[in-house]
Amino acid sequence: MDLGGSLGHLTYSTLVHPGDNWDEMWHSLTTYVPAVKKRVCPDAPFGVSLRLSGKSAARLTADAGERARLAKFLADNDMYLYTVNAFPHGPFKGQRVKEQVYEPDWRTDERALYTMRVADILAEVAPDGISPSIQSPPCGFKPRVTGPDVVDAYTRQVLGVVAHLIKLRERTGTTVTLALEPEPFCFMEVTAETVAYFTGHLYAEKSAEALATQTGLPVAQARAALRRHLGVVYDICHQAVEFEDISASLASLAAAGIPVFKLQEAAALRVPVVTQELVDALRPFADTVYLTQTIEKRDGQLTRYLNLEDAFEAWKKDPGPREWRTHFHVPVFLDDLGLFKTTRFAIEDALRFHKANPVSRQLEIETYTWDVLPAHLKTGDITEYVVRELDWVQRQLERT
Repeated sequence: MDLGGSLGHLTYSTLVHPGDNWDEMWHSLTTYVPAVKKRVCPDAPFGVSLRLSGKSAARLTADAGERARLAKFLADNDMYLYTVNAFPHGPFKGQRVKEQVYEPDWRTDERALYTMRVADILAEVAPDGISPSIQSPPCGFKPRVTGPDVVDAYTRQVLGVVAHLIKLRERTGTTVTLALEPEPFCFMEVTAETVAYFTGHLYAEKSAEALATQTGLPVAQARAALRRHLGVVYDICHQAVEFEDISASLASLAAAGIPVFKLQEAAALRVPVVTQELVDALRPFADTVYLTQTIEKRDGQLTRYLNLEDAFEAWKKDPGPREWRTHFHVPVFLDDLGLFKTTRFAIEDALRFHKANPVSRQLEIETYTWDVLPAHLKTGDITEYVVRELDWVQRQLERT
């Protein structure tokens, strides 16, 4: 939905629903999204964030009739598509995902082709006046970055997709953007790493020159096109888990000229003071198909664990006062989870910053963990849960 003024558009991620193939995603889109729209903006257009897996993108690319059916459904229901989650290429529900969520990574032709297919779909289905975004991984899983050759491969593939986006714009008039999403334990993890990669590689003069060669643009125009088409998704949860100052982080991206194509409202699990009682209570959160990257702050030092189980082992060997923040998305409207807290304060900080210094034209709530949340944290059915999250974000923007 359009929030008015300079606040941009707000929706929720359909990654929360089943959608590992197009039939599943179509059912989720037609079942849940109209019900949410009816509750939050019955008399105004509602923006849609669509999850498209590799299988879904291939299906839509090959089937013009299916793309037409999607466009007609959106128009008939007063909806508009403005972003696609093309982060998980493969299955994301009901089976072990963990670090495979980053595969195929950005060194591969498969990731590039998948992303270009999504871009073509967006250019056809998104309405005029919208610059739709593609959410994509932060290049790859950090332990698999074994040398500069890997980074060079990331850059080469990303630039190839940007060249495709430039040509797509020339052909259709639609500016599709590619937004890489920093995340714990990835190549781009903290904001400083993100700024360094963009300024030192993606936005470097040699990249502008390479893009000019691929597109036939003058170097100056290629340089401008890089910043027009290539930026980030800023997931507030991820940077809060990293113990970053959210306002300072957003300001540093702006200072580097890196656009935030999508600002994601998401909250993480937080344990301000770890005790054995809380370690025991955390165990259900560790029993999940997703990574539970956990960052510990102890005596001013940060220690990173790939999963909660690793943090448990470290605690067992050496207990003592520390804070844990875990990449497990929890409802944004909750600050208190009983025994635990959340990083909701980081969302409040980001929304205050956004209202004073508009960060992005696209806002999205991404709490995709409904299916793995402990039962006591579920509020009503999935529609009620999503509506409550959307209402909370809107209220924050009204009061901040």
